[in-house]
Amino acid sequence: MPMYRPLRPAGTLDVPIRQGRYRLHVWEPAEAHDEPAPPAPSGGQEQPLLLLLHGWMDVGASYQFMVDALPEAFMQGRRIVAPDWRGFGHSALPAADHVVFADYLADLDALIDTLSPHRPVDLVGHSMGGNVAMLYAGVRPERVRRLVNLEGFGLPASTADQAPGRYAQWLDEIRDLHRGSLALRGYADAGAVARRLVRTNPRLDPARADWLAQQWAEPRADGQWHLLAEAAHKVVSAQLYRADEVAAVWRAIRAPVLVVEASDNAMAGLWQGRYTLDDFHARLQAVAHARIERLGPAGHNVHHDQPEALAALVCGFLAG
Repeated sequence: MPMYRPLRPAGTLDVPIRQGRYRLHVWEPAEAHDEPAPPAPSGGQEQPLLLLLHGWMDVGASYQFMVDALPEAFMQGRRIVAPDWRGFGHSALPAADHVVFADYLADLDALIDTLSPHRPVDLVGHSMGGNVAMLYAGVRPERVRRLVNLEGFGLPASTADQAPGRYAQWLDEIRDLHRGSLALRGYADAGAVARRLVRTNPRLDPARADWLAQQWAEPRADGQWHLLAEAAHKVVSAQLYRADEVAAVWRAIRAPVLVVEASDNAMAGLWQGRYTLDDFHARLQAVAHARIERLGPAGHNVHHDQPEALAALVCGFLAG
């Protein structure tokens, strides 16, 4: 089967963010013909910037299938940007042996300052990216016009008595990282990466898997293909997940929120009853203007399984 060919190939742009460099995948407005560039403040009919935020162990290019499915009318006057988060894809930030979740918020804040300093943006975030988007929309409510959360459920609530064990686990995993036992494995070729993607998500079309594998990984000097991700992401967070703090932030969200859930309940297998879809829906009561839509058949990566249906939902919500 031939490899997937993007209908709207993305341009790439590197921008300085904090102490590093962020790689951006940029889809220009339908009428634009210049090289990708950060949008300048302007009036007229220019649409809000749309930022697509990927999840853990993913890259910004992962949204290509959804972008290809967006109607031409939606693309008129709209710039779409999907960054590679720190430590993923081709973004380059200072070396670190662990990741602090709050850094994603600071990176997103700096990106919006760079790309849309005078206008609120639209956010679409998948999984981890959905959690970042929800927190950001509560911390900087004036910067977000509308928000789409794709399977960004958050984590089970933690309690203070878990802190000693969590800190010990964090220290142990940092030690393991430096000893090499948390290193990410290599793959013989791009086809092996594609097969890994299909094993993880059997619904993924093989042609799309072949294309996505070359965005996820690259060949290196050892002759193997390696994922474009830092092993530091495998180190557990030193900070407990405080559901009460999250609820307080979500209560400050002013933007309308569309929550998109897959027909397959990923939480059931992941958390084994410790955190359920009903628990997530209860947390959503903190958000003033939120609605839920379900897409299927689809697993956790709804942007891979149902890009056309997702594009229609996103387009309708952002234009509504």
